[in-house]
Amino acid sequence: MKRLMFGLMAAAVMSVCFAGAEVKESATTLVKDALASWVEKGELPGAISVLYNNGVQEIACVGYANVEQKRPITMDDAFMQCSQTKGFCGVTVAKLVEEGKLNLDDPVSKYLPEFKTLWVKGPEVNGVRTLVKANNVLTIRMCLNHTGGFPFETSAKQPGVKGGGWSGGAPLRPNAAVAAASPLLFEPGTKVQYSNTGIDIAATVVEVVTGKKWEDYLKETVLDPLGMKSTWFWPTDEQLKTQIEMYDCRKDQPAKWRLQNDQQQRPYNDGHVFASAGAGLWTTASDQLKFYKMLMNLGEGENGVRILKEETVKSILAVSTRPKGLGGYSLGLSAPEVDNEDQWFGHGGAWGTNCLVNWHRKQLKLWVVQLCGGPRPWEKARDEAANEFFKAAIDNSAVEAYTGRVK
Repeated sequence: MKRLMFGLMAAAVMSVCFAGAEVKESATTLVKDALASWVEKGELPGAISVLYNNGVQEIACVGYANVEQKRPITMDDAFMQCSQTKGFCGVTVAKLVEEGKLNLDDPVSKYLPEFKTLWVKGPEVNGVRTLVKANNVLTIRMCLNHTGGFPFETSAKQPGVKGGGWSGGAPLRPNAAVAAASPLLFEPGTKVQYSNTGIDIAATVVEVVTGKKWEDYLKETVLDPLGMKSTWFWPTDEQLKTQIEMYDCRKDQPAKWRLQNDQQQRPYNDGHVFASAGAGLWTTASDQLKFYKMLMNLGEGENGVRILKEETVKSILAVSTRPKGLGGYSLGLSAPEVDNEDQWFGHGGAWGTNCLVNWHRKQLKLWVVQLCGGPRPWEKARDEAANEFFKAAIDNSAVEAYTGRVK
């Protein structure tokens, strides 16, 4: 019991001293070992795993960023994080809420007048689709937690069309106008429909409030302060030389290289690319780690720079903002309906990336791949290895590092 209590005290000290503290690299290779067989067979081309627990960190870079070139995957290779972009929009809105410049329950029409009168798809009668005037007021909160009634994308950003997809089609404000003129799928605030459109509308509100392009406000208030120099909507030609290539998963066969996905089309940095808050932000594992460690540490970056107040993260990012019974989601982030020490929050991306954090226990698990389709048989082994890491770190690493004792 004394040993357990001392271990808990040690973990508490490490949590308080997180920002700016030295990170101890784990001696384990749990995830690397767990993935080895799939990498050898080529089913898993390459992947990055980062596990963090109270100052102890395990990094595994396995396989290749480009199989044909035999170029090893690294923490500094650029990749598309897709829907993980949504959390960045959530943070920018949270900053404005914190500063009293907007309220989550403000009507969107307060900032974008075209949303004052909205129409909802009604029943189909004799082959004729009817529209019904929306009764509920669309709020910023609804846009960010996928209860606004919007489709995944507007007609301006359809995949398959040259230059379309979430990184093409239209800038934020014109896209919001298209959304306002299109019928909603259901009454705002009553159901859930995962939607890039709602997130993009929230980013458009940020532009109105700040008088700046959303991406510029993001860079000024989040990316630059955290030192995220490799994260942007338009990767440089130099970055693209070392991008993590995209592959299709194939059952019991090596993964197959894919030129692109219709949702995010080459070239990746020309004039057809627009900033999208719902998806489209490029980054590196090194950079992404900075963002999620900031969330894990309740608004404070690993470099000691504070982006948000602790209470802001706890109240509107780490816990659901949806009506009860509609599942857990906050502001562009998957989050529990009820917060407790066992709960994680974060987000994934279309090509298999994911990062989740637990602020109570100061834990993080980051996963980077660029894969389309399935199956992905290695995921169970990866998860088991991660669980073993957190168990080992809780039971041994934190206590031994603090006390200096050796078994």
